[in-house]
Amino acid sequence: MDFSALLAALNQASGFELYRLRVAIDRVLADPKWILAIQSRLRIGQQVEYFDARANRQCSGQIREFRKKEVLVRQLETGEQWLLPFTAINLDGADVRIRDNPARGLTRQEVGIGDTVGFLDHEHRQRSGQIVRLNDKTVTLISDGQKWRVAYALLHRVIDATTAEPIAGQIITR
Repeated sequence: MDFSALLAALNQASGFELYRLRVAIDRVLADPKWILAIQSRLRIGQQVEYFDARANRQCSGQIREFRKKEVLVRQLETGEQWLLPFTAINLDGADVRIRDNPARGLTRQEVGIGDTVGFLDHEHRQRSGQIVRLNDKTVTLISDGQKWRVAYALLHRVIDATTAEPIAGQIITR
């Protein structure tokens, strides 16, 4: 599913239209066939991937217990336990990243807690840090031991890289 196009369409919708869409989606997700289809593929102790809506990213967890409409999952990274709807579990390995290439900056849908991003501070120095909180219009991140609140439009991706050891030898020219 092309979430970038879907988000672009949603940004054009009115609040009432978005509410109607949410009601329709909730009604479809409440259909017992979804719960039964997912529950039939799960076992207690099974490791699964699920979407954490608070952090806006995929997490790994272990199934602890089944409830009527929810499943208790222990997050492997933190050990915390969460009650999740069955539909939050990503059994098919679907890509959860929304790839949208805005003209400038990132959007709330493109980042998650724990992501490393960069920005230019008020003195135009390049900084990078890890996101610790997602707000409506800004992220809170830690950079060099300091907390920063930065607008999404000012963020860019940072790709972690390590320097390689130099290769011994000589360049041969022809």
